[in-house]
Amino acid sequence: MAHNNMYFDCLNTIKPVRDTLDVINGKWKLPIIISIGFGNSRFTDIQKSISGITPKVIAKELKELEQHKLISRTVIDDYPIRIIYGLEPYADTLMPIIYALKDWGINHRKKVTER
Repeated sequence: MAHNNMYFDCLNTIKPVRDTLDVINGKWKLPIIISIGFGNSRFTDIQKSISGITPKVIAKELKELEQHKLISRTVIDDYPIRIIYGLEPYADTLMPIIYALKDWGINHRKKVTER
């Protein structure tokens, strides 16, 4: 009986973690969220702030983040037309995860580089 509980506890942990990773998975989604969070609201500003990312990838990732309701896309009907990206309030729920990943990354780098 205890073994079954451990199995279901494990499964009940893995499923939501997998769901989370399905949303933020990949090399670029979190950097894009971080970039927008630091005030880079235009496509070119996002691209400049993230080294190595291509315009095609940015466009794809922005679309997916918008579908997941993490960012908003606002078209400003001006000349020329401007498109502004912003974080949705829902993206704030990712901030503790992002800062935990940052802290872990700093500690991990120290761990693997210590002699």
